[in-house]
Amino acid sequence: MTVVAIDGPAGAGKSTVARAVAERLGFTYLDTGAMYRSVALAARERGAEPATIAPALEIQQLGKRVLVDGRDVTEAIRKPEVSEAASRAAADPAVREAVVAQQRRLLEGGDWVAEGRDIGSVVAPEADVKVFLTADPAERARRRASELGLDEATVLAEQTIRDQRDQTREHSPLQAAPDAITLDTTHMTFAEVVARIAGIVAGTGHH
Repeated sequence: MTVVAIDGPAGAGKSTVARAVAERLGFTYLDTGAMYRSVALAARERGAEPATIAPALEIQQLGKRVLVDGRDVTEAIRKPEVSEAASRAAADPAVREAVVAQQRRLLEGGDWVAEGRDIGSVVAPEADVKVFLTADPAERARRRASELGLDEATVLAEQTIRDQRDQTREHSPLQAAPDAITLDTTHMTFAEVVARIAGIVAGTGHH
């Protein structure tokens, strides 16, 4: 059983990189951000507080699809208003506690590449390989804007607010685990990043 933890700020490319690394290694990919987005979406739809519904939600990830209580929400959780609500929900200690418990249960069996903001530091401190993926804020905004077809300045403004919230929240603030390898991807291609992380995993003998 091997767990690879990939953390980093919004727009660092964690999701696409983690998914590609998982495919290359034959591991299962865990998108923890999708779990917070799922909680936020369900809370919006039900008119409830995220903290009250998080413990009872069943969030499944099957390949690239995300299911909440059996319903496919893959596209719905990517809407900008859900992203904003997810960031707020993730700052709530009660929500984090419920979601982290679910993540830990998932990671107990099999080989995983898990990505998020606090995998290596909080969710899976025993992870075999920890990578903290980062990039220059302007570069992160540029990538995200092109990926989502949005205005770069708007993305940068929202990203700055999210970074601030992630870094200053009381519970599980965004920070590299002491034993994480920091990878600045500003001047790296996607293929180089994936190859580097796969190489790190292979180098530890976990593959």
